[in-house]
Amino acid sequence: MTRTPDHQEIKEAIRAKALALGFESVGFASAETDPNDQKALEAFTKAGFHGDMAWMARGDKRRGDPKALMPGAQTIIVLGMNYGPGTDPTAIFEHPERGAISVYAQGRDYHDTVKKRLKQLGRWMVEAYATDIKVFVDTAPVMEKPLAQRGGIGWQGKHTNLVSRESGSWLFLGELFTDLNLVPDSPEIDHCGSCDRCMRACPTDAFPKAYELDARRCISYLTIEHAGDIDDELMDAMGNHIYGCDDCLAACPWTKFGSPTDEPAFRPKVELTAPRLADLAQLDDAEFRAFFSGSPIKRTGRDRFVRNTLIALGNSNDPSLLKIAEVMTDDVSPLVSKVAHRAVKKLREA
Repeated sequence: MTRTPDHQEIKEAIRAKALALGFESVGFASAETDPNDQKALEAFTKAGFHGDMAWMARGDKRRGDPKALMPGAQTIIVLGMNYGPGTDPTAIFEHPERGAISVYAQGRDYHDTVKKRLKQLGRWMVEAYATDIKVFVDTAPVMEKPLAQRGGIGWQGKHTNLVSRESGSWLFLGELFTDLNLVPDSPEIDHCGSCDRCMRACPTDAFPKAYELDARRCISYLTIEHAGDIDDELMDAMGNHIYGCDDCLAACPWTKFGSPTDEPAFRPKVELTAPRLADLAQLDDAEFRAFFSGSPIKRTGRDRFVRNTLIALGNSNDPSLLKIAEVMTDDVSPLVSKVAHRAVKKLREA
């Protein structure tokens, strides 16, 4: 007679399978609501720190209640995949004529890779334990960083991102909800201590205080989520960032314990590691879509991305880029044309 495995054996079998599939971190958290998560989100949106991301306020109730997404959920398995860079992501700042693209966006779109692995794990669990599951990768109102802390993967640092003792902040997260009632792992504790390097590294002072982010000043928000004009003060501070920002992540001392990713899909494409601003500033919509095919950058859209590139071009102090800025003042997009005029003014003064 075959013995039915106990819950601890099931947990360890799931953990082993997840690691075999390429996940680096695996944590188990209860699917019960944590009122502190809801309160933190409400405070964030009430302060207006979410900016244009109205969906964060609209999804408040579901975001704080995992069982609103899967009523039968008992356990949430939080999984992390390492996307650590092989080089210093801040070295690009020594080359203002080139654009700085966030490490996460230099490879293939991580959503596809992580979701594929989650589905593989989920299918195996269904076959092995006849469980109901749902998987999420940044596609639903899941409060993944608090869940990751409750599952023992890491803690939310003073920059509000997850920090892992093994990978620093270079982790893509995904969640698998299951109706298996498994014992949660011990939550991770905060290891930031008195360190505030992440906060001091922010070019735009986006942290009003420790553990609090004003997204309206965050370069990642400004270059990815924000579709409108950007204040002059913030544009000046953006330097050559054209998509996202890793400054606070790279400044964290825990990053030294991480290792470069060995996942082929996350390795940077050569053309995205240090692209010339001159090659990007004049992309039309078709060229933009072709160049960024398979990249998360594509969802930002041509106008927003070229806006970012022209901001960086204006900040470059490189007069050889003036002619490109002048041409772009006639762009059909008012968003692009406006920052092109700014770039012309700054480069003529350089």
